[in-house]
Amino acid sequence: MRLLSFLLIAILCISCNSKKENNDRLAKSSRENKNGWVYVHLEGSPANIGYQHGYLLSTEIDTAIQSVSYYLDHETKRDWNFYRTCAKNFLWPKLDPEYKDEIKGIAEGLQAKGLKYDSLDITAYNGMMELAFYYVPQLMDKIKPGSGDNKAPGNCSAFIATGSFTKDGKIVMGHNNWTEYIFGQYWNVIADIIPEKGNHILMDCMPGFIHSGDDFLITANGILITETTITQFKGFDSTAIPEFARARKAAQYGNSIDEVVKIFSTDNNGGYANDWLIGDTKTNEVAKLELGLKYYHLWRSKDTAMIGSNFPIDSTLIKAETTFDVNDKTTSPNARRTRMEKLISDLKGKLDAETGKVLEADHYDVLQNKNANNRCVVCGHIDEDPLGCKEWDNAAYYPMGAVQSKVTTADLAKDMKFWAHMGHPCGQDFIGSVFYKLHPEYQWQEKYLKEMKAHPWTLFEAKK
Repeated sequence: MRLLSFLLIAILCISCNSKKENNDRLAKSSRENKNGWVYVHLEGSPANIGYQHGYLLSTEIDTAIQSVSYYLDHETKRDWNFYRTCAKNFLWPKLDPEYKDEIKGIAEGLQAKGLKYDSLDITAYNGMMELAFYYVPQLMDKIKPGSGDNKAPGNCSAFIATGSFTKDGKIVMGHNNWTEYIFGQYWNVIADIIPEKGNHILMDCMPGFIHSGDDFLITANGILITETTITQFKGFDSTAIPEFARARKAAQYGNSIDEVVKIFSTDNNGGYANDWLIGDTKTNEVAKLELGLKYYHLWRSKDTAMIGSNFPIDSTLIKAETTFDVNDKTTSPNARRTRMEKLISDLKGKLDAETGKVLEADHYDVLQNKNANNRCVVCGHIDEDPLGCKEWDNAAYYPMGAVQSKVTTADLAKDMKFWAHMGHPCGQDFIGSVFYKLHPEYQWQEKYLKEMKAHPWTLFEAKK
């Protein structure tokens, strides 16, 4: 009897110590649901930041990974084990120790909630864009040349401006995220991260990402970063550093435009090739880094407005590393470029947070000279386009487009604040029950894509 009592006490003590340890790891963290977003504050060592992330967002991470793996299996004809193997073979070995610790922490947080994910799941998930849309097309081209040409995504409409282009002469930055609705609906986390080393970061992301992913962030050291992808890009180096790791490192340790560029371009794997828009509020300078695999180009100025809508500019990069047609004005990137250049011109001297919101919600189609819901407008609605989007291999009415938007200014960023809008920035809802009746060919997505509601613009602020 005494032995039984002793064992019960021992088990109770171990349980209490385990709960105390877990509570200690969560002590500096918090979460809040707000207008379609989930705000999380994460603070501490890499392992504890990861644990907080995994524990507080366990339900969201579980659902998002299920959705992503389901989508990838259907669209890339590779199952989740394929992506886990990629993570093991060439993503995980190239990660810095602190990011390995953070990913391990996310897995531990999920496991503490009874979910059976490990570090390879989280790594594959973080690298989903570069694996599915850069590495897999490379494999496809080896089997059948040209079959992977249109796989690099064309996500997002963005701008960064300063000097005479803005209302107060300081930096303004805006971005809307274009992606497949089936997982874009989960791009609804605002992560406020205070790491042991490096910059305090406020960013949007998918639950379980150690980086932003669609890339909109501000740091306490005055760096602002966003991007849009380079359409029809070809190139991937599996021996180099994953894009998601370089993106996080640039945010955490980049303290100037030059430092951000150096981190992005060092040991670059070409994955998720982007036009990066970068601002430094300390100098009031902005820059555009067009980063391919073998080639990159940097433009910078203290008096300019730079835009991105998935079009490349550098002629050498275009010829060597893309199949992009700069002369086809009917494509989404080129049509949006024309419209955004006009908007930037019309708004010169007026750009601020409010006009930035209007710009990112714009619905004017320059091909039809009228407002529309399609691939050609800044606030994209490919799900309403009878032509789909040929440059990304999206068939007619494919459920993809702008899923959310963010805007900030130098003054807001100084206080670690930005505005965010979940759902189409124009305010329109996507309702699956209506959509699938019209387009039953996409019924397979109904398992995870029910609806995507638009919410009000909401101001988020990092905890100091």
